[in-house]
Amino acid sequence: MLATQHNPTETIARLNDRVRQGLDRTAKVVMTSNLLAHLSDGTGPSRILAQAKVLKALRNCTFSPDSPERDFARFEVDGLNVLMKIDYFDLELEYGSENPADASVTCRVLTIMAPEDY
Repeated sequence: MLATQHNPTETIARLNDRVRQGLDRTAKVVMTSNLLAHLSDGTGPSRILAQAKVLKALRNCTFSPDSPERDFARFEVDGLNVLMKIDYFDLELEYGSENPADASVTCRVLTIMAPEDY
């Protein structure tokens, strides 16, 4: 029987998919205020609706071949370009993770932003 080889890139991609789908309770999700300013009128209800639209679009976004870890994407919300980036930190959010393929030592931070925020 041939053992399957561990593929860290695919493991990272699957863990990142869990973050995008809202299934990783340890992940942090950040949306820039500039992005929300573009998508809302600034009132609380409008900002909440804008966040919901962005999260829905995020969950359905596609990735280019140059993002095999599925950690960066560009998509549209109400005709506005939006960027998504996932970064990997240690559990205290002080340093980069030593092993992004190991969820037990990595906290993912998903940032959703307007292109000028990048």
